[in-house]
Amino acid sequence: MGPETSDDAAVYRLTPELAIVQSVDYITPVVDDAYACGAVAAANSLSDIYAMGARPLFALNVVGFPTGTLPLSVLEAIMKGGADKVVEAGASIVGGHSIDDPEPKYGLVVTGVVHPEKILTNAGARVGDDLILTKPLGMGIITTGIKRQKVEAATVDLAVATMSTLNRYAAEVMEAVGGVHACTDITGFGLLGHLREVAAASRVGATISLRAVPVLPEAWKLVREGICPGGTRRNLKSLEGNVEWAPGMGEDVRLVLSDAQTSGGLLMAVGKAKSQEMLRRLSNTKGVLAAARIGEVTAGPAGKIQVVP
Repeated sequence: MGPETSDDAAVYRLTPELAIVQSVDYITPVVDDAYACGAVAAANSLSDIYAMGARPLFALNVVGFPTGTLPLSVLEAIMKGGADKVVEAGASIVGGHSIDDPEPKYGLVVTGVVHPEKILTNAGARVGDDLILTKPLGMGIITTGIKRQKVEAATVDLAVATMSTLNRYAAEVMEAVGGVHACTDITGFGLLGHLREVAAASRVGATISLRAVPVLPEAWKLVREGICPGGTRRNLKSLEGNVEWAPGMGEDVRLVLSDAQTSGGLLMAVGKAKSQEMLRRLSNTKGVLAAARIGEVTAGPAGKIQVVP
């Protein structure tokens, strides 16, 4: 599996029973706490592996750090946060590379394994599948609010906890229940951007129900105050012609559903026969933050999304 359908990771088959899955991701700080930055960045990097139905084995650090302006204790805390999150994933950090950079950056190259017949792609969604999301939206808007000092401490803590939660736990349920025809994780292109990729790759359409989409409450308040990252606005613009909005849906709704996430949840296309069991198991699994049926896969046109109340 290569770049043809903009999937989450590359897959290289080694034997009839073993394939290597690999991805790389790194980010600039989204919160002030250095340890939390490392944990969030690592969870974000590991997410691509889980979205492919794979298990992470090891990772390499990717680091940019301004050695002349910040103490190395900050870098130590960032890397400690990342290392602890990788250990939680059952994997190991085995090396990496760093450069002197004016702006801190941290992430991972992650290598995992999967049985070739168990790979999950973004290209297998089927008409009638339920769309299930495992984390709330709003992280991009909230982290922008944090940078502008518009967010209370409790909301900062909630955002950090959300972003640093591994998708491992949802992925384990996904594997145990089965019936998943397509999967992706929600990151920089937002919910609608990543769903558009799934729909286009699968040659289907999709319908999203706004009321069913989990959103961190503070995100609504902030976006209505005009606080929103530039990436989210670019996401919304890129969706022109691909999304049909129900009457009355304002810019706040459009921005939240397009919000550029850091370490968002998994989005699964699940067959009807397994959907209720999937929701039940996700709801009862520690470490899964949401278990929401947010819509369904439709007959098309390919790549087109309808958003209804």
